[in-house]
Amino acid sequence: MKPTLFILAAGMGSRYGGLKQLDGLGPSGETIMDYSVYDALRAGFGKIVFVIRHDFEQEFREKVISKYEGHVPVEVVFQDINNLPAGFKPNPERTKPWGTNHAVLMGKDVIKEPFAVINADDYYGAESFRILGDFLRSVEGKKGHYCMVGFKIENTLSENGGVSRGLCEVSPEGDLTGVTECHGICRKDGKLVQTLADGTEAPFPEGANVSMNMWGFTPDYFDYSEKAFVKFLEKNADELKAEFYIPTVVNDLIENKEIVLKVKETPSKWFGVTYAADRPATVAQFRKLVDDGLYPEKLF
Repeated sequence: MKPTLFILAAGMGSRYGGLKQLDGLGPSGETIMDYSVYDALRAGFGKIVFVIRHDFEQEFREKVISKYEGHVPVEVVFQDINNLPAGFKPNPERTKPWGTNHAVLMGKDVIKEPFAVINADDYYGAESFRILGDFLRSVEGKKGHYCMVGFKIENTLSENGGVSRGLCEVSPEGDLTGVTECHGICRKDGKLVQTLADGTEAPFPEGANVSMNMWGFTPDYFDYSEKAFVKFLEKNADELKAEFYIPTVVNDLIENKEIVLKVKETPSKWFGVTYAADRPATVAQFRKLVDDGLYPEKLF
């Protein structure tokens, strides 16, 4: 059975200033998602699942999904703040989504095979998908064997401002032992720094492995996530901004020794549109990849 690619596309790009998931950045108007889908198909993935919001379903189907007809099966699921386990209701004033792992939970009914989770607005590189596809095929039928594609921090920076990345702790055997979310990472005076919660700056380790939200799971991850979400809501159901993140669930599972999560390093260089000022460089990078023969002029 071929693995599935699960794309998180429900969020708005607040810093970018628009719905960047639908922004045409490639030579023929391709979105970043289009390149991820193309790379995933070349890496042997057999189905694409998007999680989106109801309010832009029509535009999403017209601009994105329609182009994949005849190329790959596609499913759409929806993230809604009211989609909670029985007995829970959100604060009536809450407008913020419940976070990335809540989005992942929306795929439970349509994903029955090993699957990858990625962001819609990040370019991960073809080699990253090959690494992930190979791993997912190797764990078919297993439980509790997951992976994360690890990027070198130097390959994930923006020239237009600080970025948030998950700093990975990795054992000598290549197992993830924990992820710490770090913010405001950038290079100043030739050195990597991060911005701490109190607004001060601190060094960030050169050469560190970081998470770009590129995960590989088997379907049992949904069961773990449902249990973890109930515990999360018992503490946070009435909160306006608390979010249920993938690293939160993963860290707890690792700490409780319920899973093994391998870090698979990739040589690929990330790029994307964290800020509106990133757009021209991203357009130029896609143009160069096409000119270098790594992608066709028109993907689909």
